[in-house]
Order: sequence, then C-alpha cells, then structure tokens
Amino acid sequence: MVTFLLNILPLNEISIQLTEVNPTIFYGGSKSKNIAILKRYFPKIKIVARGETITAYGEEEILEEFEKQIDRLIMHYGKYNSLDDNTVEKILTSSIEDNFGLDGTDVQKILHGVGGKVIKARTVNQARLVESIQTNDLVFAVGPAGTGKTYTGVAMAVKALKNKEVKRIVLTRPAVEAGENLGFLPGDLKEKLDPYMQPLYDALRDMIPAEKLSSYIEKGTIQIAPMAFMRGRTLDDAFVILDEAQNTTHNQMKMFLTRMGKNTKFVITGDPGQIDLPRRVISGLKEALLILSDVKGIDVIRLDGRDVIRHRLVKKVIEAYKKTEHNN
Repeated sequence: MVTFLLNILPLNEISIQLTEVNPTIFYGGSKSKNIAILKRYFPKIKIVARGETITAYGEEEILEEFEKQIDRLIMHYGKYNSLDDNTVEKILTSSIEDNFGLDGTDVQKILHGVGGKVIKARTVNQARLVESIQTNDLVFAVGPAGTGKTYTGVAMAVKALKNKEVKRIVLTRPAVEAGENLGFLPGDLKEKLDPYMQPLYDALRDMIPAEKLSSYIEKGTIQIAPMAFMRGRTLDDAFVILDEAQNTTHNQMKMFLTRMGKNTKFVITGDPGQIDLPRRVISGLKEALLILSDVKGIDVIRLDGRDVIRHRLVKKVIEAYKKTEHNN
C-alpha cells in the first residue's frame, strides 16, 4: 500500500474594501453578476464578496493581477457611477494598459502589510501624498478625520525603513487631549501616553507583525513619544511623523521643525477643523501653513471629504458639520 502525503501550502489572502462604491451595483445586482464574471475570469483563486469587502485567496501572482483589475473596475465606477456586466467583461478581457479614459491618478501600492494585506493609496489625493513624500523632505498633509493622512504617512515610513532608506521611525503627537496633566494618570510614562498614541500603534500593527513591532520599539528603531521628547534632539537618518499637528503651539511647531537632520523626512498631519487648544492660543499648524507657504522644498497636500475611507457615513457626517459651521 502506497501512502501519498500532500504538502498543502497556506494560501495568500488579500482584502479589498469598497468604501467608495455601492456594493450592490459593483457586485452586479441581487444575483452578483459581476462577481460571477470575476470568478469565471479568475478560476484559480477563491473570491468571497460580503458587504463592502472582497476577499480573495490564492497564489500571490494571480492575486496581484486580480487586485489590478478590481482597481480598474473601481476607477470606472468612480467616473461613471455604474458598472454593468458588459463593461466588466470588456475591462477584464482588455489590455491592462487600456484605461478606458479613466484619467484619475492610478491607485498606488505602498507595501504589503500583516497577513499579505495590501497597503495602498486609495484616492487621488492619497496618491498625491505618496508622490509628494517621495519627492519632498517636508510635507504637510491637511484634512478632516478619516482621510488617511496618518495611515498613509505611517505606511510610507514603514516602507522607507524596510527599504533601508532610513534607520528609524519617530512618531509623535501633542498630548493636549490629556490637558498635559499626565501626572494624575496611573502607571509609568509609557502607560500614561499609550492611549494618546493609539492611532499610531493601530496603523503600525497593520503593517508590521506584532513580535517584530515589539522588537523595533524595544530597540528604538521605532520611537513613539510626546512632543516634549523632541526638544534638544537632532533627527538624522529618520522618517518623522508629527500627528494631530493642529494641537501644537507656535513654540512646539517651531521646535519640531528645527529638529530636522541629515537624510530625514518630516510628514506633518493635522485637521485645522479639530483644534483642542485653549482659546486665544494660535495653532502651530495653521501658522506654519501661512509662514512656510512659499518655501521651496516644502509641499502641502490637502485632503477632503472625497478621501474619507472609513464607513461611508463618516463622509456624510463631515459634510453635515461643514454646512453647519459655514452657516454659523
């Protein structure tokens, strides 16, 4: 009797969030005609479409091709607000170079995150932010919550570290939410600050396996610290992100900007519409955008409601508040 042992290798997996399209239309109605076409066109991978998420399992090379085609379908939907089965057939059977007049900036892949998750720019302005960070050493990313400012910045920092373009990542944000009264909170300094640094940790956990991330933090390859820790330092060979910059003061912003050393990139993110500073205290971000507007080598990327990639209701919330604030 001969026994055969099958070496079953784990399949690669990608998940694509359809935050900017109507899933029902994108899938092809109640019968999911468009998904059926995708399954027929990609018979060697398993495709699961649920809610706003398309998950695919299979060989990495085929998944990459699948993702490119989904990006083309999303771009078509974004321009024409429709996607019928004939169009899907046409796009899938055409050359990948044929963009069907889809003249928006192409979706840009940044890196593969934990579990093979593809981290990429999902909107035109996010793609512009990626390009700006690649070509400038100091970039301001300004826009409302949910537009991917911090997430995109952290992804570019992790990519630079992986490619050995920098030796460390430094992430900082003002602890204004704590009213600077950190002494009243339990625990050591790290335990006191961690809740205010959580969005940065969340982004990193998507991109670096937990064990490796802990090692990076322990060795100081990745540093997450409040702005007070920046004083007196010169940051060389680093990718530095200042998050929630709208809550910096004049002195804090000036101090931070002058920490820039050799072979260093600075990305400053913030939402001028969410300032938590006391009244009569000028936002360091707002001031810097005015003072540095004509300085060569510094770029400003402005994101808006069209770049919101959280739940689609977030976009509506932002628009509703904007109307109210405008009327007042």
